[in-house]
Amino acid sequence: MARIVITDCDHDTIEPEQRAAAAAGVELVLADCADEDDVIAAGAGADGLIVQYAPITARVLESLPRLKVVSRYGVGVDNIDLDAAEAQDVLVCNVPDYGTEDVSDHAVALALALLRGIPQLDRRLRQGDHDVTAVKPLHRFQGRTFGVIGLGRIGVATAVKARALGFEVVAHDPSVTEPPEPLRGTELLSFEDMLRRSHVLSLNVPLTPATRHLIDADALSLMRPDAIVVNTCRGGVVDTQALADALEGGRILGAALDVVEGEPLTPPHRLFDLLNVVITPHAGWYSEESFTELKHKAAENAVAGVLGRAPHHVVSPTTPSG
Repeated sequence: MARIVITDCDHDTIEPEQRAAAAAGVELVLADCADEDDVIAAGAGADGLIVQYAPITARVLESLPRLKVVSRYGVGVDNIDLDAAEAQDVLVCNVPDYGTEDVSDHAVALALALLRGIPQLDRRLRQGDHDVTAVKPLHRFQGRTFGVIGLGRIGVATAVKARALGFEVVAHDPSVTEPPEPLRGTELLSFEDMLRRSHVLSLNVPLTPATRHLIDADALSLMRPDAIVVNTCRGGVVDTQALADALEGGRILGAALDVVEGEPLTPPHRLFDLLNVVITPHAGWYSEESFTELKHKAAENAVAGVLGRAPHHVVSPTTPSG
């Protein structure tokens, strides 16, 4: 019987994965791995892995010779060594489409909360302060520029929702030469022009060597003083220290972050002391619908991989063999 190991999972149930495995006659085992040694020990004899945060390094892959597939919960695969996986002939799969609506909803919600001063107004009201002076000036969304970096599924969905709210939407994606159909007429800008024009800068890119610290001190120096940064993709896309410096220095208006470097973020931390920052605990992906879809598709990818079938979505190898 083929065997799949879930290396780590902080969800409160694995029932969708168990159903998918049972239907295919595949054994499923839940482990609790934090490092390479844990994964190697738990994955001994496994044909497939389902992984959340555990590191799938070259050493791990070389130590698990039976492995055929690594299936990741979610979109990003930055905790998996893709080159090593391809060298070991191991498929790497992800679930790129499970949370499009949810993450884009969250990005827009974060932006709106910050632009309307809701977190500060709430905190002050709880202390008996009914004055709106602390959040002045507030502006209506119409006439504000909402910049979207990255025009994948989530970026496009975010842009569509922002435009429906009255924002002027502009976008940047070096791989796109024409706006996709839902964004027909949207102006595509250079990276530098995006930074200079956007009142809201929404980040929707994968974490790669090219995007790590995409928003650094130099990028922040080009932004408007009344701009906010919204990050719902990967924490490493933003240089956290540079962002905190810019916020403390009043060089940008605020930041709304669902992801940060070094998650989980715990106090004490500079960002927690700033009233112009909204932080959520990497929750943008979550709804009951997306939760079930994510788990089921991740398990189906793994099951397909160990049984020699075609998974829903293969990240690596990027082209079929043969």
